Amino acid sequence: MKKILLLGSGELGKEFAIAAKRAGQYVIACDSYDNAPAMQVADEAEVINMLDGTALDAVVGFHEPDLIIPEIEAIRTERLVDYERQGIQIAPSARAVNFTMNRRAIRDLAASELGLRTAKYFYAKTYEEFKEAADEIGFPCVVKPLMSSSGHGQSYVHNDDELQEAFKNAMEGARGDVKEVIIEEFIDFDSEFTLLTVTQKNGPTLFCPPIGHVQKGGDYRESWQPYTISDEALQQAEHMADEVTRALTGYGIWGVEFFLTRSGEVIFSELSPRPHDTGMVTLAHTTNFSEFELHFRAVMGLPIPAIHLEHAGCSAVILSPVESGKPLPYNLLDACKEDHTRLRIFGKPVAHIGRRMGVALCYDEIGTDMTALRDKTRRIAATVLGTDSYMKK
Repeated sequence: MKKILLLGSGELGKEFAIAAKRAGQYVIACDSYDNAPAMQVADEAEVINMLDGTALDAVVGFHEPDLIIPEIEAIRTERLVDYERQGIQIAPSARAVNFTMNRRAIRDLAASELGLRTAKYFYAKTYEEFKEAADEIGFPCVVKPLMSSSGHGQSYVHNDDELQEAFKNAMEGARGDVKEVIIEEFIDFDSEFTLLTVTQKNGPTLFCPPIGHVQKGGDYRESWQPYTISDEALQQAEHMADEVTRALTGYGIWGVEFFLTRSGEVIFSELSPRPHDTGMVTLAHTTNFSEFELHFRAVMGLPIPAIHLEHAGCSAVILSPVESGKPLPYNLLDACKEDHTRLRIFGKPVAHIGRRMGVALCYDEIGTDMTALRDKTRRIAATVLGTDSYMKK
């Protein structure tokens, strides 16, 4: 049995903790607030500010974990390098977490060092630098904080009049103490997809079937698997995912995001060194292992012989329509009447308007009408909290 310290205890951390507990491991769940989702299924819990290096050191020193699993961006990541030197395993690796928690590092690695096709981009710490970069890139363009998650601080800018507000939102939406933004060209893409990539300690790198997804404001709203692309496009994506994960080093699952242009070109977008929110669709029995089981096996050094597509599946998020400090009135009755349907209610103790509170999952035979399955999944998600307004574009 290994002692696993989970840094970040949201819905992704909860599913990972369940996978670890099913294999008899000991889990300590950390987050900035009490009763976070993963804490509800872990052996122990700690409430700390993970950007406070002293507090993080105290937790690591007290629990003496064998393995640390970072699940969020807002962590004093340089401390992970120290822990790794002390002999504590960091998943996938301290190098990977340090690079990917900051868009500057990962974008420079992908574009400058590895030569992968990315959107044209610039960095800015001041509004003057930001305005100069926007003039160079042109409109429309995309603005993001260097460190953020779930679309916080991200916006699309269509003209000069929107620049000041976009810069302000990016600075305010940043996680941690990195106050810098990235401004990049808008890619006229046909669609976006995620390629879950699994690096193993003693086995080949494996790829899950691609996952299509829809985002709104930089945050995922629905995903489906398999996502149909040409063999050539898939080979491009697998090559880029293999290149960047090998450069970052380590073992685990990676959510590698791509744009697919109308001409069929695959463009690297972003990468997460952990289970990906769009990958929650794997909880719909789409593959023989969910992304959380794959991550657990990989970080534990357990073999993964192969990844098989077993069903077509879709996920649609359940967002809160209200602010509430009490449990929401989830309508499980109507949703559970539907065949081939699963629900995951995350158990977050506080609801905010637009906060992700759960996910609806539907699956069917491979080759099913994916448009109809997506429609069904969105409809079921809308019934759980009695609103479908969040799905309107």
